[in-house]
Amino acid sequence: MVHIFSRPPGRIKGIGRAAGGLILAAALLALAGCASVPPPDASMNQAQALLQSARDAGAADYDPVDLGFAQAKFQQAQASMAARKYADAANLAEEARADAELARTRAQLGSARAQVQAKVDENTRLRQQMEQAPARPASAPAPAAGSSAPSTLEDMPAPSASVLSAPLPQDGGFQPAPSQSAQNQDQGGQQ
Repeated sequence: MVHIFSRPPGRIKGIGRAAGGLILAAALLALAGCASVPPPDASMNQAQALLQSARDAGAADYDPVDLGFAQAKFQQAQASMAARKYADAANLAEEARADAELARTRAQLGSARAQVQAKVDENTRLRQQMEQAPARPASAPAPAAGSSAPSTLEDMPAPSASVLSAPLPQDGGFQPAPSQSAQNQDQGGQQ
């Protein structure tokens, strides 16, 4: 009696040999693939540079958690390099780079926030000083430091009528104002 689902006895051995050969070939390819991965020197250098950049930006103060993650992953990457596990080292170096970049960015943000807060505090202090200062009348301008000019317009002498009504020069150029002695002579002759 022949069952529909049964296999002929000679075929089972051939399938087993083919499957074993495929497994062996896959294992050899996997070993060959591991041996051909070059050391990730560029990734390691980039991760190390970003770690230093994060430290310089103040990540130890503003984001010590992400900086710690980056340092731990970089140390793991160095250990993988020493064990010649280059694929693992490359992955860990990339993770260390990403964590270091995050720590650097957060440190820069924290530093910027601190600068903004310092400016806000300074503005608040200056406003309080202005509120406490004695009030000046709005019509009186603030005297300029070190100026010898009169403090109000009433102190300035007006030019005489003869000076104002004098004809303009024929060439249409600028006519200098007469000196005080010339004004006094004009006024003295009219009296």
